[in-house]
Amino acid sequence: MDVTILYGTETGNAEMLCEDIQAALEDAGHDILMENLSDVNPTDLDIARVYLVVCSTYGDGELPASAKPFAEAMKDAPDLNGLRFGVFGLGDREYETFNLGSKQIEEMLIGAGATLITERVTHDASGSDMAEDVALPWAETVLATVEAE
Repeated sequence: MDVTILYGTETGNAEMLCEDIQAALEDAGHDILMENLSDVNPTDLDIARVYLVVCSTYGDGELPASAKPFAEAMKDAPDLNGLRFGVFGLGDREYETFNLGSKQIEEMLIGAGATLITERVTHDASGSDMAEDVALPWAETVLATVEAE
């Protein structure tokens, strides 16, 4: 299965988490590409690939800096019908804007016709779980769901 991990980050936490996800999935035999959302044009998304999107939230519920160019390009998004993706959000439940960044990315992709494979999963930085302890099972579940189709 061809998988691309896309990340939106402000401080680098989402990127570091994606590196952990990439390593774990490659160890399981998957061919994984990883890209910063700032380097991705929505017109280049390939419906033959599965996308795992990891995005943080910044400020007052805003997208992180590296996701903003992607969001701007999504305003003129192509038809993404047939594209399959999963979303993982990083945030802190202490804030009212908990995980709004990942929710915005999810809504943009769905609005362009893409299909969410499983429900968005979020990590709470103020909780007791480490992000990778939540993200790795999420990624495995998304890929298992696609494989079962």
